[in-house]
Amino acid sequence: MPIHVSTHPLSAHLLANLRDTSTDPQTFRRSAKILSTILALESTQHLPVAEGEVQTPLEITKSTKLGAPLAVIPILRAGLSMLEPFLELFPDVAVGYVGLERDEKTAKASSYYCKLPNLAGKVAIVVDPMLATGGSASQAIKLVKAESPHSVILVTVVAAPEGVAKMEEDHPEIPVYTAALDRELNDKKYILPGLGDYGDRLFGTL
Repeated sequence: MPIHVSTHPLSAHLLANLRDTSTDPQTFRRSAKILSTILALESTQHLPVAEGEVQTPLEITKSTKLGAPLAVIPILRAGLSMLEPFLELFPDVAVGYVGLERDEKTAKASSYYCKLPNLAGKVAIVVDPMLATGGSASQAIKLVKAESPHSVILVTVVAAPEGVAKMEEDHPEIPVYTAALDRELNDKKYILPGLGDYGDRLFGTL
């Protein structure tokens, strides 16, 4: 399973903002959006393309356009923060949602909502800021794969080795794009060094 960790200096700068406990919700949200935009671009650099021709004001020239429709599927609720950059970059993208809630005692996720568009033939991009145990991402991707997409990509802000291992075990063909591969999970299954609860910091529900 290929894992791609962003090496862009701006990614590192924005990630530092997200990690910093003194970052206010407004700065956190802005940093999260810009970082998600970088990850959206990096995760889509190998999309299928179609070659053709276009008429410029002066002559006909060769052209390259996207060769497969896209769908983006945020895992609720924190994944919503990564949706807007994809909508801005790819206006025709279809959108689905998977709602998964983690039990704080068992760290296992249970599904409470799933609404997916027609994914047949589409590149499906699953977005979730934190890849901790990997249970939520794996479960969401299983639901997505059942709809026969062209391919699936997972985009996350921070990943733990345990989550990467879970993805490797369950979905070895799925590429993972992230801004950081952190050290480990603690006994409560939070990523270390991590950045705390992404959703709470994003929505100001601490």
